Amino acid sequence: MDNISTAGIGGNTRIEGVMAAISDRIASRSLVPGARLPSVRGFAKTMQVSVSTVVEAYERLAAEGMIRSRPGSGFYVCGSLPPLSLTETGARSDRNVDPLWISRQSLEVSDDVLKPGCGWLPPSWLPQTALRRAMRTLARGDIGTLANYGTPLGLPPLRQLLARRLGEHGINAPPDQIMLTESGTQAIDLLCRFLLEPGDTVLVDDPCYFNFHALLRAHRANVVSVPFTPTGPDIELFGQALERHKPRLYITNSAIHNPTGAAISPVTAHRLLKLADAFGLIIIEDDIFADFETVPAPRLAAYDGLDRVIHIGSFSKTLSASVRCGFIATKPDWIDGLVDLKVASSFSCGQLSAELVYLALKDGGYRKHVEALRVRLAKTMAEVAARLEAIGIVPWLKPQAGMFLWCRLPEGLDAADVARACLAEGIILAPGNAFSVSDTAGRFMRFNVAQATDARIFAVLEAAMGKLGMRDRAVDAIGSTAV
Repeated sequence: MDNISTAGIGGNTRIEGVMAAISDRIASRSLVPGARLPSVRGFAKTMQVSVSTVVEAYERLAAEGMIRSRPGSGFYVCGSLPPLSLTETGARSDRNVDPLWISRQSLEVSDDVLKPGCGWLPPSWLPQTALRRAMRTLARGDIGTLANYGTPLGLPPLRQLLARRLGEHGINAPPDQIMLTESGTQAIDLLCRFLLEPGDTVLVDDPCYFNFHALLRAHRANVVSVPFTPTGPDIELFGQALERHKPRLYITNSAIHNPTGAAISPVTAHRLLKLADAFGLIIIEDDIFADFETVPAPRLAAYDGLDRVIHIGSFSKTLSASVRCGFIATKPDWIDGLVDLKVASSFSCGQLSAELVYLALKDGGYRKHVEALRVRLAKTMAEVAARLEAIGIVPWLKPQAGMFLWCRLPEGLDAADVARACLAEGIILAPGNAFSVSDTAGRFMRFNVAQATDARIFAVLEAAMGKLGMRDRAVDAIGSTAV
């Protein structure tokens, strides 16, 4: 269980503060139906209140029907839940750093705020000419493209193009095994609806893309994490997690991992797939960064033949985040059910977005854009890494490609504290524990090098770390004197 501060109790009574802490966990699905609440004594220690305060808070929650008591066993979350509340509303700077903190901060601020913590390229790095040309072509074309629903599977020419692109990575996926979606996020959402029941266990990397956490929480899944290494998930611990938790799904990035920038090795990929086969595990392989890749990495879907692996992707990172279009490639047995689910939930694909993506991808300028982008990112990656190291922030590894650096802060600093201090100066960062289910990345931070070229970022970072370091040393000195 996470640590909860009593600082927010304020004018409320301590009992109300304990009730609010439990209610928030239930509303956010950190405690799902049937889950056992922390023990009375354990939670009293966590909240820094008396045992009788927690007992009274639990009794009141039971009276409200949120939890129930099982004599001799403890308190448990009731089956019915209030409407889903993933976070508090608004991009408040004082809220806890959770899986949605970075997204909310990055999306809700003005363009003049610096965003080295966000997960997308600056607009000036995207192929504006190709997009404008595609839009002009559509404006002069058939009115049906501008006005009609798309087909359930999605635009046939784009699916044919995707089949050829996947074939370049060794993935055999004919067009009728590819379904277009509104985005990569919607692809994962549909797959979770299709494959999961509330309470099912899902395995993720630690660290992993923070929105995986948020999506799985929305689907009321039990999320278990496995440490991620420079060559992929720790296979020994991965096997132990399969034995212990019997997960239904594993969600990961292929090729370029978010947030670490690492790539899975062929040996790890083979061992992982053997374990998946032995335990009946389904894998969702998110390949959203495919076009950043310079040296081909293994694709689990290629080794597996789309048997247990589902391959997804989108074009928001290299083409446009505004043109929402993603895809799912999977085995024939699942396509029909996924199409039905898509029709039920969103009725159709975005025909206009699909046409725009198709025209941009088949434009000869797109390949040139991607080639130039890889060179630019590599150069910027080296420059940003050097500037970070100069102020004591050290990359966990030097990625072969992509836009992310996963970095370790100096000893004694907490990334969430640094992020809050920099946010006050108009700089949005991505603290490590937003990516870590186990909350073991408190000293880490993810940097988007394409968004980290402004010298103010490094000056503010260095100043914030210096102030926080001085504060911590002062606290330690007071503690030593007291002893």
